[in-house]
Amino acid sequence: MISGIDFDLDIDVDVDVDVDVDADVDVDTATNVVDLANAEINKEDVIRNPHKKLEWWQMVLIYFNFVGLPFMFTFTCWIFIWWLCTAISTSITNSYNTNFGYTLLLAGIIPSLILTKIFTTPFKGFFKNLNPDGDKPIDLAGKTGIMLSKISGEKMGSAEVVAEGNPMSIYAKSFDGETISYKQTIVVIKQSDDKNFYWVLPFEDENKDSFNLNKVEF
Repeated sequence: MISGIDFDLDIDVDVDVDVDVDADVDVDTATNVVDLANAEINKEDVIRNPHKKLEWWQMVLIYFNFVGLPFMFTFTCWIFIWWLCTAISTSITNSYNTNFGYTLLLAGIIPSLILTKIFTTPFKGFFKNLNPDGDKPIDLAGKTGIMLSKISGEKMGSAEVVAEGNPMSIYAKSFDGETISYKQTIVVIKQSDDKNFYWVLPFEDENKDSFNLNKVEF
């Protein structure tokens, strides 16, 4: 129901689909996950050829800020404003569940788009300054820290490493398999291939806060 307009639909759909799909997909879940809720339609995606005359739908997307802002943000604002316009107009005219109410619903599309453009325009600068890829990962190789548990061989433990002035908790394994005691100072050698933990070694010179990785044979 949208603003007093009650849709009563009785639909019987019988669909028989036989699909045979043979796909070979290689997915890197660590880096290639797409957040559809924050997906943004760029102007380059809409205007393939800048020398070609724009289609009407391209002009609509660009003018009403569906381009240049996260699509779901603009779309959600439009749907909410459209619903609000319909609710107010049907309440004022007392056209609940009438043909005139349906007319007001459809008539509210254009005004709601205009109000959406006015409402979303100030957000362009805000979203433009956001980093779409998030914070860059911190390279911990060569950083020193403290073991929070005892490890040896293939045993994994936890450690605390200070990077860019912030303490970070990591999972660690001994790089050479030797025992590393609780509260012993360590140095991070590298991250594991599956990115689940870090290889570490004991750090003997506690007067230094960095380590020369060229001394380690990988």
